[in-house]
Amino acid sequence: MFSVNLQNTTYSVEKSKDQTRVNHNPLNWDIKWIDERKVHLIKGSESMEAELISLDHETKTLHIRLGYQTATLQLKDRFDLLLEKMGMSSSGAGNLKDIKAPMPGLILDLKVKPGDEVKKGDVVLILEAMKMENIIKSPGDGIVKDVKVNLKQSVEKNQVLIQF
Repeated sequence: MFSVNLQNTTYSVEKSKDQTRVNHNPLNWDIKWIDERKVHLIKGSESMEAELISLDHETKTLHIRLGYQTATLQLKDRFDLLLEKMGMSSSGAGNLKDIKAPMPGLILDLKVKPGDEVKKGDVVLILEAMKMENIIKSPGDGIVKDVKVNLKQSVEKNQVLIQF
């Protein structure tokens, strides 16, 4: 599952081998790839061509041409949606305030202390949950203001672990 933001409207997209659903409704379009950047779409009696103009992998942004108009699509995959749900949105360093526990568990290792500078993707702690070690990474750049947990401490889902 992923979401697509088009002109300030968000669509939920689920794709299986048999069907694609948008906002839980089946997508009944006939889709024919012309080449790696162009696709021909048929919906009922309407026909349209779409072309990928540009793709930014880092920001997950696509610029496409639909018929004679251009549009910008912002994609969020299931991992982006999960991070957003856990309060760890990767929307930028300016918004980095805290890291919350994604699930109940036990703190196995703390990799940072107050005053440490972290970059996006740096490992900040290891959380054991359901007999698995989960590596918790920083969703953005920042300086650790406070570590709210200790080694071997049990934590609950959404409990604040680290503040920036």
